[in-house]
Amino acid sequence: MPRKKEVVSGTFVKYDAVVLGSGPAGEGAAMKLAKSGKRVAIVDVREQLGGNCTHVGTIPSKALRQTVSNIIRYRRDPMFKKMGDWRQFTMKQVLQSAHKVIQQQVETHSRFYDRNEIAIYHGRAYIQDKNTVLVFGADGIKETIMCHQIVIATGSRPYRPEMLDFNHPRVFDSDKILDLDFSIQKIIIYGAGVIGCEYASIFIGLDHKVDLINTQHKLLSYLDDEISDALSYHLRAQGVLIRHNEQIDHLETFDDHVVLYLQSGKKIKADAILWCNGRSGNTDGLGLENVELKPNSRGQLTVNDQYQTEVDNIYAAGDVIGWPSLASAAYDQGRCAGANMSGEENVAPVTDIPTGIYTIPEISSIGKTEQELTEEKIPYEVGQASFRHLARAQITGDTVGELKILFHRDTLEVLGVHCFGNNAAEIIHIGQAVMNSPNNTIKYFVETTFNYPTMAEAYRVATLNGMNRLF
Repeated sequence: MPRKKEVVSGTFVKYDAVVLGSGPAGEGAAMKLAKSGKRVAIVDVREQLGGNCTHVGTIPSKALRQTVSNIIRYRRDPMFKKMGDWRQFTMKQVLQSAHKVIQQQVETHSRFYDRNEIAIYHGRAYIQDKNTVLVFGADGIKETIMCHQIVIATGSRPYRPEMLDFNHPRVFDSDKILDLDFSIQKIIIYGAGVIGCEYASIFIGLDHKVDLINTQHKLLSYLDDEISDALSYHLRAQGVLIRHNEQIDHLETFDDHVVLYLQSGKKIKADAILWCNGRSGNTDGLGLENVELKPNSRGQLTVNDQYQTEVDNIYAAGDVIGWPSLASAAYDQGRCAGANMSGEENVAPVTDIPTGIYTIPEISSIGKTEQELTEEKIPYEVGQASFRHLARAQITGDTVGELKILFHRDTLEVLGVHCFGNNAAEIIHIGQAVMNSPNNTIKYFVETTFNYPTMAEAYRVATLNGMNRLF
């Protein structure tokens, strides 16, 4: 385990590079720089490593989702009907398994830093100039770190509009919701992006009533239309009430409930509200004005293809630069930034990113959608496999879902893969591997033997389905 550095007022230490933040982007950059032979230090505001991803984001929410998925599976299995009333569980109880995972993650990542001899500083980072970072502790004592390069990987936090009082015990954002420790029956989720849809799945899985307020005309409009429609259908089938094209007017809070007033004139009463409408980059108080860096209105920094900011020795990666705000992309962005900082040539920026949305069931996609291919006038065909026809899905009981392959009808090149259903985020990578291979063709899926029964078999079924449409 890396030891916390003794902070002594007026002490100067020198490093080749300082990374601000120990989430996926910070870790990716630090590891790449260390393996390139540079002396690297990490500064993190938490006493434990891992960033928001480990402590309040990806890891706890996905561990929570897994527990809820297990509850749903037990509920539908007649053998487990007498196991108890799952509806009595509070969020706090269900999250207990997540805390164990968080600690395991912290220990794992700490070993990585230790093994690569990366120095760890716990405290608040402040950029004094382009070569100096100050670290402030709770007692105000500071350490001065001199460096040649800086990586800003401070992540993001939920956007909090001024009209809402987040100190109220019944007003939550996606960080605060992990501390929900009282029973609720109905919750309003405002914002139907990835986080809003994921939490809608979780709460409906715990038998809560859910009102999902969407500010757009449809759910996750950047997805393939069919996948987006499937998500809407299954959320509604589970009991989620989805309201499209709505905007908040104001919120009234009471000791035992909240009332949301919408601009359309509707008003909704619930036990609590979860605000999931956007995120802000963690750039406040970093001292960016000292190096003439100006974040946008959401606190995000602009970078070039090398993840370099307008200051030549300062780089940024992860949620602090905005889209796609995924842990997987953040790690790769950090590695790319580290590679560019080390002088590697021809480092490709991170563009080929699969979407992983952990609703119940989950969604994953890569490549073009049908809408995009139609607009670009590319002659494509569709191959589909419904999960309900697969032996493995019938065995596990996860028969909701489908795999959809889009391919060029002349060259048979795979152009896009879209999956909705259990384990979609795993299944997608088979399609991704083929798309990125030099011999990208759907013939791979019929000329390769898959284990039986597996979910991977969906690729063979979908390919045969698509090839039957060719003439």
